[in-house]
Amino acid sequence: MAVPKKRTSLSKKRIRKNIWKRKGYWAARKAFSLAKSLSTGNAKSFLYDKKKIKKKPKSGFGRI
Repeated sequence: MAVPKKRTSLSKKRIRKNIWKRKGYWAARKAFSLAKSLSTGNAKSFLYDKKKIKKKPKSGFGRI
């Protein structure tokens, strides 16, 4: 006969949720850092074709 499981405490639930959130945070931070280094041309550990990437002209009039 099936027996219901014990309820997980709120503190354990919160700990697991925070671990899960932290993993997502670090993945997003690494992705943003890589994108930033690619856009500035400072990437050293990522292989890509530099000829295909167009750099934007640096002018202060385009954005407000």
